[in-house]
Amino acid sequence: MLALVSWPAAAEDATAIFAGGCFWCMEPPYDQLDGVKSTTSGYIGGHVDDPTYEQVSAGGTGHAEAVKVVYDPEVVSYERLLAVFWRNVDPLTANRQFCDAGTQYRSAIFYVDERQKTLAEESLEQVAARFDEPVVTEINPAGTFYPAEDYHQDYYEKNPLRYKFYRYGCGRDQRLEEVWGDEAGG
Repeated sequence: MLALVSWPAAAEDATAIFAGGCFWCMEPPYDQLDGVKSTTSGYIGGHVDDPTYEQVSAGGTGHAEAVKVVYDPEVVSYERLLAVFWRNVDPLTANRQFCDAGTQYRSAIFYVDERQKTLAEESLEQVAARFDEPVVTEINPAGTFYPAEDYHQDYYEKNPLRYKFYRYGCGRDQRLEEVWGDEAGG
């Protein structure tokens, strides 16, 4: 007699979208997490269809540079992704991250459903309790995410020397240490 074994269906991949200044710097912390299947740099939160890097970086489209994270929620939780987000941004500075200024470099969490919205709001409250200054990170519905041009994808891997010079010159790691101490980048 043949016994049939019913295996549970694989969990569907989930998506999270985070804006933390230059998208080049937001891919690496997620790429190294178990359960993250892909990261894509792109643009979100604006009013122009199919924006280009030139348009977004000029500041006229309303978009933020962001990273879309596709992950397996059975392996890594949305809460963990939020924790990584917070430790990789300066949540106290509006419309800029480190050396990059303008609304296109704002810090924001773009939620794809009500659960993500609730968890993002709860995490913001926890982060805000740590600081005397107000946390200015936005929490917004996701809307359309436009992938950035190919040369921006995995920039830190394709151009490691340029990436390191940019990151250092921008003061990102220095400011993250000021804000988060030993937890920076976590």
